[in-house]
Amino acid sequence: MMLTEITSVAAGSLPVQALKDHLRLGSGFADDGMQDGLIEGYLRAAMAVIEGRIGKVLLARRFKLVLEDWRQRGEQALPVAPVTALVSVMLVDVDAVSTVVGADRYRLVQDTHRPKLIAAGVLLPNVPTDGRFEVVFDAGFGAAWAQVPVDLAQAVLLLASEFYENRHDLGQRVAGLPLAVQALIERWRTVRVLGGGAA
Repeated sequence: MMLTEITSVAAGSLPVQALKDHLRLGSGFADDGMQDGLIEGYLRAAMAVIEGRIGKVLLARRFKLVLEDWRQRGEQALPVAPVTALVSVMLVDVDAVSTVVGADRYRLVQDTHRPKLIAAGVLLPNVPTDGRFEVVFDAGFGAAWAQVPVDLAQAVLLLASEFYENRHDLGQRVAGLPLAVQALIERWRTVRVLGGGAA
């Protein structure tokens, strides 16, 4: 399986000012924006860590999933949530010739933890021998930071501030997420059953 992020989060969607306020950084000076790039980097890093832990996409982006075959013939679980739209499904043969699968052949089952692409009939189309399928989809709680659930937004701010405050640490701290961050994200974690099969 290969999951690729096609679009990225725009800098304007990140809560740079909220993190600066959280850190109690001074304001009203000529160089107020001097650390914005640093703050943005820590926010992106904190988001990546939290998204990886919980399998949820905080801010809306487009993704491409590539697999050599369907996990089940009638459905395919998608690796992140919440998925808001299926953009396209493509079958690609060994010669890299692509065939678009009609939108009438599948549908999206939205789920907080395990969204699925499911056959509109009984089975999904056969994947060509030595070929693959590619699913392009949109995922995320929303395009604006205000649409991210409050507990996850707070977890990002806490973790980003931890990165900021300990940026000169030479690896002497204990690895792992701070307890407050773990507590905030716990209810969002995806419980995998049977190696990611039907749940």
